[in-house]
Amino acid sequence: MRNEKGIFSECIRELIRDFLNNPEENRLFNDGDERAWADPLVGFSRGDDPVFEDFKTHIGSFVWTPLQAFSLGFQELAVAPADLTVISWVLPQTLATKEDNRREECYPCERWARARIFGEEINTRLKMYMVSSLCEAGHEALCATLLPDFSWQNSDRYGFASNWSERHTAYACGLGTFGLCDGLITASGKAMRAGSVIARIEIPSTQRPYSHHHEYCLFYTNGGCKKCIERCPAGAITEAGHDKLKCFYYLSDPVSPYVKNHYGFDGYGCGLCQTGVPCESGIPGKK
Repeated sequence: MRNEKGIFSECIRELIRDFLNNPEENRLFNDGDERAWADPLVGFSRGDDPVFEDFKTHIGSFVWTPLQAFSLGFQELAVAPADLTVISWVLPQTLATKEDNRREECYPCERWARARIFGEEINTRLKMYMVSSLCEAGHEALCATLLPDFSWQNSDRYGFASNWSERHTAYACGLGTFGLCDGLITASGKAMRAGSVIARIEIPSTQRPYSHHHEYCLFYTNGGCKKCIERCPAGAITEAGHDKLKCFYYLSDPVSPYVKNHYGFDGYGCGLCQTGVPCESGIPGKK
């Protein structure tokens, strides 16, 4: 790796793309051994970006800043927030997965359920691969969601929430804004998952091309759409937002038994609010 700031950011992108282009890593483990994730989006944010303090204010004091998370893994290392860079990526669902799930009304299609389970395992391996690659290049790095202290707690405003959110991190890194259903609307759409690592390295931040955290959602911009409300089989989405508990209980039962009985593996998932909607594969109104 070369440590010129701009060149290094492209090296990071290449590492992530190369990992996902390995068919032994990026696979659904189905009959066709299809690719689980499409081409990724990658963004960067400085460790001292004020948005991370905003998360603590709006979600809860338990939410980690990059420095707090980094210090848990490197307790003997003296670093300042500005020494750190947060690297975030978005893993879009493939066209085949979105097409299948778009036709569903109650349960996830098999490809979606596989992407939720086996695809998230890929995401975890990608996190570990990025940490290893950065450390080998002389840049201390870690993944916040893989720390022993990572946990879910209660937010007075939003219910249960984690102390490191991959979607909020992607928002901080300029990759998207939130929709009515809480999903992150990105340039590749809302049907995706996200991951991140924190490293002691200097990389230019990705400029956030938005000024509000709901900027890409049609409901919040003009009061229209509401397609995700219609698509939710659990009734967990209303004009008031996303009811996390209703969503969670629906995933637990009936979805989890359905996946086991129909697809033959332990899993869950839904994603109906992320498919068959205007923001499925891009930002509504933008090419």
